[in-house]
Amino acid sequence: MREGIGMEQRRIGEVAVIFCSTRTTADAAGYDAAARIMDALAAVQPGYRGIDSARGADGAGITISYWANEAAAIGWRDHPDHAAIRERGRAVWYDDYRVTICTVARAYGWTRP
Repeated sequence: MREGIGMEQRRIGEVAVIFCSTRTTADAAGYDAAARIMDALAAVQPGYRGIDSARGADGAGITISYWANEAAAIGWRDHPDHAAIRERGRAVWYDDYRVTICTVARAYGWTRP
């Protein structure tokens, strides 16, 4: 048995920003470069708590970023560099996206022994 509180339990009370999207096939290299920049920029924002992300071969993806509170999540949404990349995404990289914001009420996980 592992000691301490798991990452899932530490997420309780955090704000989760769930970004579901479908990518176009345009400018994959530009998208990858922008994603790396946004990951690094988000990581140094006040209240940033982490990220989980996955994308399928069909272009469907989900990214969940975690924030200490609503103000931190809004701060990231409103960051000028993030806003500029968001506009580029709408113009080139995404066919669609949906954003859901919620507070983590319960979390748990499992790891193969």
